[in-house]
Amino acid sequence: MTPSLTELCATYCDRGFLTGVPALDPEELMSLTTHPKVLELIKGILGPNVTLLDSCFICKYPIKQKSHEAACGKQQNSSTPCGELQYHSAPCGGQHNHGLPFVAWHQDIRYWGFEGGSVASVWLAMDDVDRENGVLQVIPGSHHQGLLPHITSPRLGNMLTANQEIPEHLLNTSEAVECPLQAGQMSVHDGLTVHGSEPNLSTRRRCGFVIRYVPTSAYPVKDPDRPRTFNAIVLVSGVDEYHHFPNNAPNLQ
Repeated sequence: MTPSLTELCATYCDRGFLTGVPALDPEELMSLTTHPKVLELIKGILGPNVTLLDSCFICKYPIKQKSHEAACGKQQNSSTPCGELQYHSAPCGGQHNHGLPFVAWHQDIRYWGFEGGSVASVWLAMDDVDRENGVLQVIPGSHHQGLLPHITSPRLGNMLTANQEIPEHLLNTSEAVECPLQAGQMSVHDGLTVHGSEPNLSTRRRCGFVIRYVPTSAYPVKDPDRPRTFNAIVLVSGVDEYHHFPNNAPNLQ
């Protein structure tokens, strides 16, 4: 029998914690990643047979402007979900934002150990996104260039865990476009699309639910240069004729 609210609150006051409290069922947990409006577009891009690679929240919080001298101080690391973003400090002399957290130009596929299909990355906006709070910037058509070289970033403040970036001489950054969003809207980009973002200089958070999808034809590879693996994914549309990954779909019965 499920305890009453009064019993739960009394237990919390007595013991200082609660666990095993019914909240959402598995179908509700999956509802954002399988929402019809999201999957309709994803199936149009990747085809009818789609698997969920992973999902997580990423938040880019406002930062306070700091002096160049402060930026050259001790190393600061602040982890964020999803495993790809982490604030790296670097030697003095970094250009642009003097150590304020930014995301350098990069391609997602550079870090992920799979082949055989394209990844579609969704940013489902929890907050309004604009230039002031660090809007996503993409270089249109860059996914046609294939995987580009990534080097250790010389700039202070790069949030990518590997502290890498694509050298700007390989890119036509003058063609970059911003992807502003209102809360509830989404953006989608290919795993080979070059993208990045500037610091959040506003007083507002920029938070999004990131969802990554691949066609069922995608398969894992062991590549030390692309160490991130995905051992268990979820089929969210169609059929999986390949079974390259273990299916970790929840039991919705």
